[in-house]
Amino acid sequence: MALLVLAHGAGADFRHANMLAIAEAFAKQKIATLRFNFPFMESGRRRVGSQVEAVAAIVAALAVAKVAAPDLALFSGGHSYGGRMASHAALADDLGICGLVFCSFPLHPPKKPGLDRAAHLAALDLPMLFLSGTRDALAETDLLETVVESLPRSSIHWLDTADHSYKILKRKRQSPQDVFAEMAQAAAAFIVMHS
Repeated sequence: MALLVLAHGAGADFRHANMLAIAEAFAKQKIATLRFNFPFMESGRRRVGSQVEAVAAIVAALAVAKVAAPDLALFSGGHSYGGRMASHAALADDLGICGLVFCSFPLHPPKKPGLDRAAHLAALDLPMLFLSGTRDALAETDLLETVVESLPRSSIHWLDTADHSYKILKRKRQSPQDVFAEMAQAAAAFIVMHS
């Protein structure tokens, strides 16, 4: 159905359990993923590299994706930092993508609510899907809803009781569905709509 270039977050590489869980759940919905490491992670550094470096890595991964699967609809995104950098890459270049999928978009640092990290999104003329947990300390629900409401081609799928890493409160969660399966179903619906 589609190929999603899926960038990792600031604290873990593309082999991290969350990245693997996202990729496996998406595969069950016929969404292939291409995961890669940002240069800072590949070289063993703990601090993220420059935005220019991150954007270049995403552009390179998308170029590989286009060659590897030229017949699939192409999307970009990632978990946390990776999704945010994918949005900057989409601003920097015409990537030939159908849309962006943000897994836990990091709207603000913990306990420092704000909208600055989303200011650039208004310049993007792409469909955007935000997959966010209701307990995400890096995206207060009212603030993220404000961002999404201001972007005419965006939507949000709230994951009940999930935090930034998609850990859930099993006893309080309304849905019996696995959080990663729920994410994948929402992503599949978005991709069908925008392919």
